[in-house]
This record gives sequence, structure tokens and C-alpha cells, in this order.
Amino acid sequence: MKNFQMALRSLFKKGRNNGIKILALAVGLAMGLVLIAKVCFERSYDNFYPDNERIFLVKSGLNKDGKKDTWGQVSGAIAPGMKAEIPEVEHATRYTRIGATGELIMTPEKQYYTATILLADTSFFDIFPRPILIGNPKDVLARPGYVMISRSLAEKMGGVGNVVGKTFVRDANRNAPQTIGGVFEDIPENSHLHYDALGSLAGMPEWSTTNWLGNDRYIAYVKLVPGTDPESIAPALRRMQERNQDMEALKKAGVDLFYTVSPLQDIHNNNKDVKDMNNMLLLLAVILIVIAVLNYILVVISTLIGRTKEVAVHKCYGASGKNILGMILSESLLHLLLALLLGAFLIILFKGKVEELLSASLSALFTAPTLMILLGICVLVFGVTCLVPTWLFLRIPVASAFRSVKESKRYWKLCLLFVQFVATAYLVALLITISRQYNSMISSDPGYAYENLIFCNTRGVSNQECERAMDELRRLPQVAMVSSCYELPFGYPSGNNVRIPGDDRDLFNIADMYSVGDNYFELMEIPVVEGQAFRPGEANADKIMVSRKFVDLMEKTVGWTGSALGKGVMISEHSGDNQVFTICGVFEDFRIGSLKGPDTRASVFFYEGKSGLTTPENILIKMNEMSSDNLAKVNDILTETMPDKVVEASVYKMNLARQYQDDRDFRDSIFISGIVTLIIALIGLLGYTADETNRRGREIAIRKVNGATAFSILRMISRDISYIAIPALAIGVAVAYISASGWLEKFAERIHLSFFIFIGAALFVYVIIVGCVLVRAWNVANENPVDSLKAE
Repeated sequence: MKNFQMALRSLFKKGRNNGIKILALAVGLAMGLVLIAKVCFERSYDNFYPDNERIFLVKSGLNKDGKKDTWGQVSGAIAPGMKAEIPEVEHATRYTRIGATGELIMTPEKQYYTATILLADTSFFDIFPRPILIGNPKDVLARPGYVMISRSLAEKMGGVGNVVGKTFVRDANRNAPQTIGGVFEDIPENSHLHYDALGSLAGMPEWSTTNWLGNDRYIAYVKLVPGTDPESIAPALRRMQERNQDMEALKKAGVDLFYTVSPLQDIHNNNKDVKDMNNMLLLLAVILIVIAVLNYILVVISTLIGRTKEVAVHKCYGASGKNILGMILSESLLHLLLALLLGAFLIILFKGKVEELLSASLSALFTAPTLMILLGICVLVFGVTCLVPTWLFLRIPVASAFRSVKESKRYWKLCLLFVQFVATAYLVALLITISRQYNSMISSDPGYAYENLIFCNTRGVSNQECERAMDELRRLPQVAMVSSCYELPFGYPSGNNVRIPGDDRDLFNIADMYSVGDNYFELMEIPVVEGQAFRPGEANADKIMVSRKFVDLMEKTVGWTGSALGKGVMISEHSGDNQVFTICGVFEDFRIGSLKGPDTRASVFFYEGKSGLTTPENILIKMNEMSSDNLAKVNDILTETMPDKVVEASVYKMNLARQYQDDRDFRDSIFISGIVTLIIALIGLLGYTADETNRRGREIAIRKVNGATAFSILRMISRDISYIAIPALAIGVAVAYISASGWLEKFAERIHLSFFIFIGAALFVYVIIVGCVLVRAWNVANENPVDSLKAE
């Protein structure tokens, strides 16, 4: 306790630089520990499910022409079939999504809420159990039109005990009311599967839930019997197929359909992108914590000369090594505790930004297991921050109390600065690369025009209301053009297979963009390279537009030659009763999805007009000029013409950029980490410069007496720091180049890593370093040498 009181008294002593030490340590620890908490959060996905190592996702696979492809959806009968026919399967379940993520739902009182809704069978909670607050899930999920909802949604709708029996409808389908039959505990944030309401799969058509081939819209999971090797069930899976699927017809079509099971942990934890991101975040965390600790030690070393006599006097009065150790331990502990308190304050102060960047709440990040890991890291930091100062102070001789000591510990300082410069250069160079890639992604040409484009989802609205809305919008002087479509290009459309008349083979799978309205290709400025787009007023119901890649694939698979116009094709799902569609036009390939995962399949469009196939899903509006006032006028028209729907136009460009939100957050994390690292490194550099000018005061004075100018003094000091800065910066940008190359591999289109960009990053950091040194040394270089010699 006595040592701790001494540490408190010394906290505000002049020359200790305790404020700088604690502030730099607090900022570095706050960011480093938050990033480590994020990595722990990512690695804990789905661990809360009991026996999660026995839960597997069922995948469909296709072997065609020696090329294998798998996807995580199956036909309706696969999951119950596995439960019935494979003894090693303890439980099996399946679900399908209805509506969009976070879609609007409405109560009879016209209260609106957002909810993600799944339809699942009665076995769902056998595999993914949640505490049930009210109701019997097996009974609820067996009744069509009934749902279980989450605690948070129940509390918004009136409380857990008051919602059972209440109804709501989806804004997209107001003709199918859902009755609340029970409430379950909220799904934790570290789950790959998020939903607010779980409806009954019994409401789906029987053919959909019992079919063995096609309509693979279901996500299925199985829980295997303890001790089962997942690979051992492959023969049983094949036998199940042979009993229930027409394998000869599949073989005749030239495909081999198969099923596999993938561990639950592979869905998120073992995803390559997630693992790469975790490794990068962990590296950032280590850099921040190491830099903060090194800076603390650097400042301690810089104040060592000032404390030499103090420690020597303690020894003269009988202080042993143990006493000195206790004194330093108390100081280090106090500084660490204050740094942690300040760090916690900063995290809470910037809570919103932290949660936005890391896509997780603080309560989810700082769980009990994670806090134990962070506590261990803090203990390690405490050990380092007290071990080095203690070792240095114990080496101070008693004679230091009676004579002037100028032990510089210069090599210690230079080594610590070297590491800080490496880290700073690494982060700055990496930040430039990530920023360039992000800017390239959001500004790249997707093959269609989206400037001044807005859209409105019309799901659940009648055709008459849609037509009226589009007619009214066309009358606005602010609107250049209006059209409609089913799929938006930045989405990921479902697929269908291509055949030709007289051939039962499935040739290849296409990205089915479904239907578009009049003037779609003109509005989106998608080039039509052959033929023509759908013409308003013509009979287009049996016509189809195909991409250039579609024609190329047909040339390779069935030997098409010459023009594709007028040729007939059949598309599964659309070709009921073997309907043949005639190609009326070929359009240029454009990007579907995002640069991170573009859909590389050929694509097709059908017609949506009065003679078309489906109702519009989205209204597309090309504005003459994008402004908040013009957007408000469009929203007024939409609200007026669709009074029973909560509707608001969305800016296409913003939705396109939202696809890269994770990359933007990562860029911002690197930016903040780089700024913090640079500031901490400069704090250490300023301390080193002050210490060096103080230590070399007599040398500088003698040089000035002998005719040295202020410029030559500054050049001497900057040259000394350059000897460590230049190689450190070179190493930092070299490591950044390697990291950036690996990070860019996940993008289909990526920037070129220019050598000059990395040189520029190194020069940028070097200029800041030398600038700080020169500013700090300016007064020393210009002061009267007589004053320095008098002080000596």
C-alpha cells in the first residue's frame, strides 16, 4: 500500500511524462483489445448451440462434364428423407425464407415493425434450440399461418405475455395473416442464422415440401448421432437418391446430382474471407498493443536520467532490489489501471462508431470468455511494462546519487522507434491500397448506367396501382424515364436450366433475371449487340433476351452457328408444357452481383408488359437530376398512388455501395489504427528527440561555437533519425505489399499494385517523422551556445 501511495504522489511530478504514457497506452489498448474482442466474437459463431459439432448443412452438388459445383440449398423432401432413411441422422430440419431481410410487417392496428421471417418445420428447434418463453413450438410450427416470434419483437408488439393470439401481415402480402402462437429467446448476434419470426412450413404447397428434384429453395440441416463420421453417410445418401430420384433421367441429361454435408462451423468460422479478415484484425490489434507498450517503455527510458538520483538515494537509505521492484510494480500497475479506465471511457464514448465498424454490439463483443482472454493480455502487458523499467532501475549504481550520470540508453530507444516506424509505414501503405480498391469498386463500370437512378420495391401492390404510379411518374418533369424489373442487377438471381427442343439434356444454368418492362434496356443503357429489345405494344410473351455469354455457351454445347436471333430455347420453370421461347435480341454482358462475388453465369430476360409473364417487382426511375427535392416529389407520387403500402424510393448508387460496407468498415478501421499508431510513434519520437538534444547539448554548443549553423545542426539530428527511419519504412511497406496482395485476391477485379504508391507511402511517413524532429529540435539549434555550456 505504501508503494501504491508513492506511485499516486509521483503521478503528477514534473518530468515524468505520465500523462503522455497513460494516454498513449490507453488509446493503443482500447483499439487493440476491441479488435481482439471482435476476432473472438467471429470465432465464437454458432458455439452456443448444444452439440454444434454434430450439426451439418446439407448441400446439393452437380457433376457435369467433370466440373463439380455445390450450393447450400436442396429440394423439399431431402431433409425428412435423410431422417427417415439414414440411421446415423438423429434430427433433420429445413427452412425457407419468405420476403426480404428486415421487411415490414403490419398489425390490424396498422402498427409497423421490421422482421425477418423464415418458414420451418416442426424439427427446427431440435437442431437449433432456443429457450421458449411461451407456447409449444412443435404445435405452432405444425399449424399453417402460425408463427413463433422473438422476445425483442414481442416486446415491441406489447410484451411477451400479451402477444399470443395477435396477428400481423407482411407488407408484401397482406392476404396471408400470421397468428402469433409463441415466443422464443432472441437469437445471439454470433449466429449465422438470424430471424425474428419462425412460421409454419405447413403453409407451403405439399408438392414443394415433398418433391425430390427441383425447386431447391430449402436450407436443410442434420444432426448426426454421436460418434458418426460425416463422410460415412455418403453411401446411404446415394442409396436414398436411387430409391427416390430418377437417376437414369439425370444421367441422360448429362448430369450427376449428389449431396454432401458440411460442418456448421464451416458456414462462418471456416469461411476463407472471414478467416482472412480475422487474421488481419488480429495483426492490427497486435501492432496497436505492441506500439503502445513500446512507446510506454520508450518514455520510461527517456525519463530514466531524471530519476537516476532518486533511485540511487532510495538505495542509499537501504532500499533493496525487492523494494525497488515493489515501487516500479506499483507505478506500472497504477498506469495500466488508469489506461484501462481511460480506454473503457473512450470505447463507451465512441460506442456507436465502434459498433458500426465491427458490426456487433459491445455486449456481444465483451462476453465473459472474451473478457478472460483480454484480462490475460492485460496481465502480459503489465508484465512487460514493469519488467523492463525494473531491470533498468535495478542497474542504477548508488554512486549516481553523488555524480552526474548521462547514460543514454540510446540503442534501446532506437530499437523501439524502429519497430514503431515499421508498423506505421505498414498501416499507411495498407490503408492507401485498401482505399484505392474501395474507390475502384464503388466507381467501377458494371456494364450499365446507374447515375441518377432510383428504384422502388412494389411487392404486394396490384398491377393497376403499379401502372398508375408509373404513369404519374412519367409526367414529372424531373423524371427522364420509367421502367420496371423483377431482379435488380446488384442482387443474386435464382437459376434455371437451359434446354433446346428435342433434347432432354440440361445444357447449363443461367442467372434468371425474370421479367423487365418497356424501355428497360434503354433506361439502364445496356447495349443490345444483336436484334432488338422488347418493343412496347408487340406480342412479347414468347420472346426472350439473352446475354452474349449465353450465345457463346450455346455455340460450345450444341454447336450453334451464325446469328442466334430466331432460335428457340426452353428455360426450366418458365417452359411449362414445353413452351419454347424465341430469342429476339442479344445484349452485352454486364455485372450481376458485386466485384467480391460476381455471378458469372449467362443471363436472360423475359417480358413483363401486359402480355408478359409476371407482375413488376421494382419500379425503376431515371432522374434528370438527383436532389433531395426531386426525390421527395417522387416519394409523394408513390405514396399517393400506392396508399396501402409503406413505400420509399431508394437511391441505386447507395445500395450498390452498401455491398462493400464490410470493406469500407475495414478501410476505416485501418485508417483509425494508422492514425493512432502514427500519433503514438510521434509521441515516442518527440520524447527521443528531446532526450537526445538534452544529452548532446554540450556537443551542439561546441559545434555552434566552431561555426556550425542552425541548418547544419538540424541536418545532423535529422540524419541520425534517418538511419533507422529509412530501413524501417522500407520493411514496413514491403510487408504491406505482401499483405495487400493477399487481400486483393478475393476480388474479381482488383487494382494494380504500383511500386510507386508504396514508395509514396514511405515518403509520406518519412516527411512527417523528419518534420516532427526538426520542429522539436528548432529551439535547441537556435539557442545561445553559452547557455548550454553554462548548464554543463
